[in-house]
Amino acid sequence: MDTITVSELAALDGATVIDVREPDEFQQVRAAGAVNIPMSQIIDRIDELPEDDTLYLICALGGRSAKVAEYLESRDYNVVNVEGGTHAWTDAGLPVEQG
Repeated sequence: MDTITVSELAALDGATVIDVREPDEFQQVRAAGAVNIPMSQIIDRIDELPEDDTLYLICALGGRSAKVAEYLESRDYNVVNVEGGTHAWTDAGLPVEQG
């Protein structure tokens, strides 16, 4: 599985970032521009994922997003797991959204 640091992800222009945390976590704080498709809903909402884009998967620390990455890789999606997740993103002082 490919991985990326939060700094490397922040440097990308137009990256498709999928936050797999639950909606209440997503509402508290998230990487700016991330879209919420919770791990618990990924199978039911898989048709919402662009098949031709690289998907950058993020969660709180990287564990849930790694599991989702494994699942999506087995279905031929191009995915990259974000190391350290949202905690690393906020710790690095990168742009966030709330609400």
